[in-house]
Amino acid sequence: MPATSPAHQQRQRRRRRTNRLLATAAGVLTAGALAAALPGSASAGESKSRGHGHHPGRYQDVQLLSFNDLHGNLEPPSGSSGRVTELQPDGTTKTVDAGGVEYLATHLREAREGNRYSITAAGGDMVGASPLISGLFHDEPTIEALNKLDLDVTSVGNHEFDEGAEELRRLQNGGCHPTEGCYTDEEFEGADFPYLAANVLDEKTKKPLLKPYWVWKKKGVKIGFIGVTLEGTPDIVSAEGVKGLSFEDEVETIDKYAKVLQRQGVKSIVALIHEGGFPASSSYNYDCDSPGAGDGISGPIADIAENVTPQVDALVTGHTHAAYACTIPDPAGKPRTVTSAASFGRLYTDTTLTYDRATGDIARTAVESANHVVTRDVPRAPDMTALIDRWNTLAAPIGNRPIGYISGDIPKDGTESPLGDLIADAQLAHGRALDPETDLALMNPGGIRASLTYAAGGTEGDGVVTFAEGFTVQPFANTVNLQDFTGAQLVQALKEQVSGPNEAAPKILQVSSGLTYTLDLTKKGADRVVTDSIRLNGEPIDESATYRVATNSFLAGGGDGFPTLGQGTNDLVGLDDLAALEQYLTANSTPTSPIAPPKADRITILD
Repeated sequence: MPATSPAHQQRQRRRRRTNRLLATAAGVLTAGALAAALPGSASAGESKSRGHGHHPGRYQDVQLLSFNDLHGNLEPPSGSSGRVTELQPDGTTKTVDAGGVEYLATHLREAREGNRYSITAAGGDMVGASPLISGLFHDEPTIEALNKLDLDVTSVGNHEFDEGAEELRRLQNGGCHPTEGCYTDEEFEGADFPYLAANVLDEKTKKPLLKPYWVWKKKGVKIGFIGVTLEGTPDIVSAEGVKGLSFEDEVETIDKYAKVLQRQGVKSIVALIHEGGFPASSSYNYDCDSPGAGDGISGPIADIAENVTPQVDALVTGHTHAAYACTIPDPAGKPRTVTSAASFGRLYTDTTLTYDRATGDIARTAVESANHVVTRDVPRAPDMTALIDRWNTLAAPIGNRPIGYISGDIPKDGTESPLGDLIADAQLAHGRALDPETDLALMNPGGIRASLTYAAGGTEGDGVVTFAEGFTVQPFANTVNLQDFTGAQLVQALKEQVSGPNEAAPKILQVSSGLTYTLDLTKKGADRVVTDSIRLNGEPIDESATYRVATNSFLAGGGDGFPTLGQGTNDLVGLDDLAALEQYLTANSTPTSPIAPPKADRITILD
């Protein structure tokens, strides 16, 4: 339906709201907080002068609240996606239920109390790969929720490009969907906060797709934010989603705009980077600096942090869905904070940036940072509950429809997962319905976004798989594609799981029934796939023979570092992958004969 107010009025309302946020952001410093880190003669916080109002002292604490990789998870995520691991004082661990924007809003609002200087920032992937309540409506509900969360700024992530640059611009600027129109009687207003995309350039104009940086200001305090996504975004997003765009080096881009900000007199700088690392522990409260600064984290972000200009004072990161609050030395050898708050709204990071009014820079010796759990033992934010209820009412007729039945949890976790096997089997079945000569199916693990849980998520009953739950598992609307490959190409594709761009962080394809092999993790690179062990229905792969393989369209385009899978021939395109899963569940399960979780025993793992 048409909007009830003109677009320019909507923009003016957003502008007024942003100004109001800057005028009411919260945070004040106590002198004791910096006593050990700042010069003894320095005063902290704001001093008072009778009759003349507030006069700022030299040092001012600024609260930086941050999170990343929300992926449209408005409702509490289920299964392992809705838990975090907590390290206990005695060295043991326990899991804690976490996440849900009703609780995230409460935690953030409570964290801001008493902090008159407070900024909320995010590290990308706010949308994309979203559950039905958001994904069905092209993530408008998530943008609305982030506006209510008072998010100030975020970088783009790779998933912001799932539907292409024009759709990303719509999420930023507002307007109803170009083909589906408005979902309510008001036009979608867009994001109140800026999306930053400093290293994403229009190939024709060579200019950033969106703003490259943004500056937060309050009473003489100025902090600049530069936002980038990983340079390898084209490797993990469909070609259509990044058409006409180039993705530049993260370090070079951040350094470039740090100089721009410095020339504008902004010396305190935070980089929002949608790229991450892998901490030595999966516990969110692990002290990753305990072995020594930076020793507890590896992966791409470690290299980036070691090379980004010392002018940047802190790095808020994401993408790997890991949790860490570490320090990594900058090129000058000075420790610098690097954080990530896992994913799905399960954690938020609270970082104290101590601003030196005399220099305009951050006193980095005083930076403190920690991750906090978005527990579900706090009151739910009523405005978020109302938002979820409103969008669920619109989604319910589609989302509540049963599509299958399971006898127990079917998790997505593990090198080979039960859910990965199930999805590969579903794609093999769909492939054979299209072409009886289809031999096998391969599924990328990153395309499986959640586990299937036996316990009812609503009123559907235990063991019932609803369309909404299936959508949460496979939200990308990839098609099932059939292609011909030689046996040699098939072997090469399996080796690409653990070599090339996937060597540092292997992406183990989930395989359909009948395909078996051994993965020797004690070896390095491509040798980790034991070639002689690869069997199809018990027979060795014939490298000169032709095999008909089902994959999703993302893999068929060479995505996720599998260039060989982009070289298939004799293409045939089927239904989308969620439809294939629905058909398989419907054909193979009933309330009295549900599907049992697969054993996940097709890949023999040696470690």
